[in-house]
Amino acid sequence: MTFPGQPRILVTGAHGFVGRHLVTRLLELMPAGELVLVDAHAGAQPARCRNHVADITNAAQVTDTIKAERPTHLIHLAAIAAVTAATADMRQAWAVNFGGTQNLALAVAEHAPDCRFVFCSSAEVYGASFTGSGRCDETALLQPVNAYGAAKAAADIMLGQMARHDLKVIRLRPFNHTGPGQNVQFVAPAFAAQIARIERGEQKPVIEVGDLSSARDFLDVRDVVDAYASALMRFDAIPNGSVMNIASGEARVVRTILDDLLAMSNIKIEVVVDQARLRPSDMPVIAGEAALARRLLDWTPRCAWADTLRSVLEFWRAQPSR
Repeated sequence: MTFPGQPRILVTGAHGFVGRHLVTRLLELMPAGELVLVDAHAGAQPARCRNHVADITNAAQVTDTIKAERPTHLIHLAAIAAVTAATADMRQAWAVNFGGTQNLALAVAEHAPDCRFVFCSSAEVYGASFTGSGRCDETALLQPVNAYGAAKAAADIMLGQMARHDLKVIRLRPFNHTGPGQNVQFVAPAFAAQIARIERGEQKPVIEVGDLSSARDFLDVRDVVDAYASALMRFDAIPNGSVMNIASGEARVVRTILDDLLAMSNIKIEVVVDQARLRPSDMPVIAGEAALARRLLDWTPRCAWADTLRSVLEFWRAQPSR
């Protein structure tokens, strides 16, 4: 399936981890058309792409961007993406994750009312709903337990309300995802980067860890961007205001992720529990039900988990020595 016609797709956060993978995928699916890469700073600019520098927390800059570009589609990725970073600076997390989304939605509603808006929310919006048994589907209560999840939930609710007043919008709630290029604020690259440094002799063969008992629903970033691309392409066939989980349905214990990465190295590495890092998880198990995405997006994860982890480790092995 490819995009018909000549869409002009605006991608916020285009130069971030997920954004770079999404841009690559969209260019594969677009025989014609253009991508507008919106970020606070200009980055690489592939063929059929244009950079548009704008700060999404600045309402005037966002309005000028929408008026100038008149996108046919918009996919909103820009965010303070790490829970730890959002917790450290709650004001900025709310300004970006809620305020930036509000600026975009209001500008689209006023200046590009035919634009199809795809919002990348998060499984973190469910929060305390994961304390029960089983996998959360889209009917679970939004009970965020951290600043990141709260700001995303507020934006999610706002867009649902705006959908009742003619904003063309779909909300996607991805669960944990990883892949090459993700930074060490996230668990798989945090382990992989240390293994790569140990293999290069830059770190003693010891990895210090905190609680490894929590379980999370992990996806490959390539599967996630496939879901995003499908939402853009199928937008007009999906009920307006729809919410869809993007999830594997399987919760992986963090300890097994470390064990699998260690098994990919020929060096014997000791794992040491650092008591200072032992913080009990608010949500011991997180897993999602993605039946709606399978039905409405014709989407299912396709990447083997071992290949995902290997791609993360190879990325960090390829980084220059420090």
